[in-house]
Amino acid sequence: MKTILLFLFFLFPAIVRGAEPVLVIPVSGAISPATSDFISSGLTKAENEGFQLAVIELDTPGGLDSSMRSIIRKILASPVPVAVYVMPSGARAASAGTYILYAAHIAAMAPGTNLGAASPVEIGGKPGNTMMHKVTNDAAAYIRSLAELRGRNADWGELAVRNAESIPANKALQLHVIDYVAPSLSKLLDALDGKTIETASGNRILSTRNARIVTLSPGWKIRLLSIITDPNIAYALMVIGIYGIGFELANPGFGLPGVTGSICLILAMFAFQFLPVNYAGLALIVLALILFAAEAFFPSYGSLGFGGVISFILGSIFLMNENGGVRIAWQLILTASLFSGFLIFGIARMALKTRKKLIVTGSEAIEGSMALSVEDFQSSGHVRMNGEIWNAKSLHPVKKGEKLKVTGREGLTVIVERE
Repeated sequence: MKTILLFLFFLFPAIVRGAEPVLVIPVSGAISPATSDFISSGLTKAENEGFQLAVIELDTPGGLDSSMRSIIRKILASPVPVAVYVMPSGARAASAGTYILYAAHIAAMAPGTNLGAASPVEIGGKPGNTMMHKVTNDAAAYIRSLAELRGRNADWGELAVRNAESIPANKALQLHVIDYVAPSLSKLLDALDGKTIETASGNRILSTRNARIVTLSPGWKIRLLSIITDPNIAYALMVIGIYGIGFELANPGFGLPGVTGSICLILAMFAFQFLPVNYAGLALIVLALILFAAEAFFPSYGSLGFGGVISFILGSIFLMNENGGVRIAWQLILTASLFSGFLIFGIARMALKTRKKLIVTGSEAIEGSMALSVEDFQSSGHVRMNGEIWNAKSLHPVKKGEKLKVTGREGLTVIVERE
């Protein structure tokens, strides 16, 4: 009886470990603040709900440096072992994905996948030489430190950063860049069974064979955030918001442009808090809006508007901080700037046309008008002008029905003479 109890005592931890599930966090697409939030919430769930392993199924072309580093910090601090598994076949862990793979406790790939091309780039724009040297050196040191922490190939990691090297799964395994090549998640979990993993809270022994798998699904908030935190989408929302509100202010009562513009502008401001915004660029865009408004209400025949367009272009270029690896696509900036330019050109053209039109109100409009005498009079009488009866004065006698020309006005009396 004692022997049976001892056997159950030693077997019980293994049973408990075997009961611990595995959390799968699927990540596909660019690494963004939404991705960071999703992975962070997944790892927190894994820690709080007793998962023995978190597997990030990764397929990404890269993404934001700030989001990537946030994910890596969460992985490094995780008390739950984290495996990054590049899958399915045809997937990749490029750019930011390579760093995340290097940071994981377990790095695995499916056959037919690749990783690398980890050279820093700016989304939507071309990097400057001096800044790129600094960013590249920083990135190389970062991936080397991750490689040394996990005991992986640091030299190849640096080549991936400096020379944009990229390799397939089998080559990555040969070069000791990754730990496993597995055709499926179940095969990977079988390979990991019984392995001891060192985490931030100590060593963990995995019991993953036949473990229950729970897949985490992103909520609507994460999906929405993944869309609007794209720097180009956020910029487009800002532009739509600005012109929607501007149109509503210029034409009160429409309603729809104002409501749409307000929603877009609020979403853009919400997205900007997750992006590396340069406030000097934002200030230039605000200045451009002020100049556009001044052109609309105090026409300068294009001079204020032209200054606004220049300020708008510069603000758009500098809106995103280069250190964050983000820049608005020049095609989008060009489109928005051309639209602004055509708008200002239209305002200036209307102002010039208005200036050339004849005056239709006041004393100046009356002078030169034609009037018709409604009675005979010597020096003063009444005439019909523009459908109205006016008091009139004349230096010459006037007969009823005679056509007269208005030469001036004294209060409510017009001065007339023969045509």
